[in-house]
Amino acid sequence: MPSRRSILKSALTGLVVVPFVVPSVTFAKAPFAAVQAPGFYRLKIGTVEVTALSDGTVALPLAKLYTNTSEHDAQNALKDAFLPDMVPTSVNAFLVNTGERLVLIDAGTGAYLGPSLGKLVSSIEASGYKVDDIDDVVLTHIHTDHSGGLMSNGKRTFPNAMLRVNEREAKFWLSAANAKAASGIVKQQFVEADQCVTPYAEAGKFETFADNAAPVPGLGSILYAGHTPGHSAITLESEGQKIVFWGDITHGDIVQFDEPGVAIEFDIDQTGAVAARDIAFKQAVEGRYLVAGAHIAFPGIGHVRQDSTNYDWLPINYG
Repeated sequence: MPSRRSILKSALTGLVVVPFVVPSVTFAKAPFAAVQAPGFYRLKIGTVEVTALSDGTVALPLAKLYTNTSEHDAQNALKDAFLPDMVPTSVNAFLVNTGERLVLIDAGTGAYLGPSLGKLVSSIEASGYKVDDIDDVVLTHIHTDHSGGLMSNGKRTFPNAMLRVNEREAKFWLSAANAKAASGIVKQQFVEADQCVTPYAEAGKFETFADNAAPVPGLGSILYAGHTPGHSAITLESEGQKIVFWGDITHGDIVQFDEPGVAIEFDIDQTGAVAARDIAFKQAVEGRYLVAGAHIAFPGIGHVRQDSTNYDWLPINYG
């Protein structure tokens, strides 16, 4: 009987070995895509679904904008965190689905602040919702980077939504006398507030809420006046879990955590903004709840921790 070795040898006899030749391939040059995917991140707070939405980022010279510190010290702190002179700064909004209503917290910038922003609608759609689905828009305050997205091409972006704002915030920004007395960038903000908020009021889609009151059933608010007169965080609690949507308690997640006494030029009342931040930080540490910041690196959700010298921002593990 032939052996296994002889059978294999016979089978291989006569085989022609053809050398493997790699074909020549020419790759066409392609332009850089230069765009990011629409940004959203989703989590549950008890039984409630929360979706963080990116409106985009804008490069800001934060070291030049901070006050109650020197530009040199602020720049060094940012460099120590590997940030450039022009800091990529997130603009975030948040969508809350209670099961009974769909609530948008802040509305992004719209077309007001440049092409790197204004991505909120695409982020909403990428997350599985449509602008027509939104029942309420609750603003933490009426600065243009939170209200600019209320309008699109001269029409209300959220046609079925009731717009809700703290009552003292509305009185400040919708006052003709205040608008007339304002100057500089603040005067422009009054113009933009009128352009974005007034159409909702004229359509019967505008309501205010009192200090520390519920803007809609299932959500609460905390008045943190200073950044603007009616600046309010929005709170959500479900099944023992809690998140507080901060608005503009901080701009960034480095300098104002290390030095809470540092204000920013955007604050209407810088002393009040510092005091509000002190309270917000202490409450977040004591309550051990999640917070969501409008200008903290996307998705802007995490915890505040305090050690012997300062505070730390601990972003949520969203891997």
